Amino acid sequence: MKIEEFIINIEDQYDDVERGKIKPQSKLREAFEWNSINALIIIALIKTEYDVDIDAEDLRKSQTIQDLYDLITKRVQ
Repeated sequence: MKIEEFIINIEDQYDDVERGKIKPQSKLREAFEWNSINALIIIALIKTEYDVDIDAEDLRKSQTIQDLYDLITKRVQ
C-alpha cells in the first residue's frame, strides 16, 4: 500500500472532500469535519480495506494522515 492510495481511500469516504485536498502532512482533524461519525468511518475503512484494528486512542495519537498511515503499515506487517 502506498500513502497516495491510502489518501484516495480516505477522500472517497467523504462527499465534501475534494480529490487532492488531503496530503500526508495534513492534520487528521483538519482534513475534513472531525466528529465521532467520521472517526468511525475511518476506523471501519481501515478494518475493511487493510484488515487492521484501530481504536479511538490510535486516532487521538495520530496527528497527521502520515501518522495514521505509519500506524497501519506497522500493524499490517
